[in-house]
Amino acid sequence: MGKILEIKNLTKRYKDFSLDNINLSLDKGYIMGFIGQNGAGKSTTIKLIMNLIKKDSGSIKIFGLDNHKHEKKIKERIGFVYDTNHYYEDLSIRNMKKIISPFYKNWDDKAFLKYMKDFDLDPKKKIKKLSKGMKTKFSLALALSHKAEFIIMDEPTAGLDPVFRREILEILQDLIQDENKSVFFSTHITTDLEKIADYITFLDKGSIIFSKSKDEILENYGVVKGGIELLKNPMTKSIIGINKNSYGFEGLTSDVENIRYKLGEEVILEKATLEDIMFYTSKEMKRKC
Repeated sequence: MGKILEIKNLTKRYKDFSLDNINLSLDKGYIMGFIGQNGAGKSTTIKLIMNLIKKDSGSIKIFGLDNHKHEKKIKERIGFVYDTNHYYEDLSIRNMKKIISPFYKNWDDKAFLKYMKDFDLDPKKKIKKLSKGMKTKFSLALALSHKAEFIIMDEPTAGLDPVFRREILEILQDLIQDENKSVFFSTHITTDLEKIADYITFLDKGSIIFSKSKDEILENYGVVKGGIELLKNPMTKSIIGINKNSYGFEGLTSDVENIRYKLGEEVILEKATLEDIMFYTSKEMKRKC
């Protein structure tokens, strides 16, 4: 399958922060989760993808096209869903659509009306009367109505109740049944990504820790727990983000099978969640600074 997004050696430097040598790619028909702490560089990466800020070096290709040289052509095929509202609050959904639709040559009014019905949105309702979840659905409806092939989402489920979050996730899962579409989903809510993501890219302090399939990550990472005396064993040197207390320690391993083979019954091994991986990895990075 062709690549929808391909980033190579991307760098952006500020006075107090650098996005350093970013490499990642996303094939058609998949959802990539983009995770990291506040200040990790997620928003900077998205702005670079959207060509809203200028990169220092590297390349960004979307649909195989340079995102700077072919910006207009690319943005015809992209849908962007923000965390915050960027619409005119006093306009109705219908009138907001009238402003936005002329910017897209592939706009489909029939599709828009279908999504209004599917998402239970009233076109006569004013934007300011919409809940956060309804605004997210409206943003998705706009993206899908101009036949966007690549949906970029920046914290779309933040602040939503569980019902709305589940509905948004189901919409995304339905969306990628069309194998020509892909989703790049930046979020702090890692449990959402455990439900729907195919790949996870983890960014910390401007550097990529990993960009792999979700199944591979969750299979290879584990939380290790054991007695304090076990920390004298050389095998525990590979455990990161270690927390100690009077009863023992716990930390993260990216080599579950080896730890299980070498330490066996001396430790307790539990499956790591994406949140565990973020927490222990970030803790280790801070320790090394």
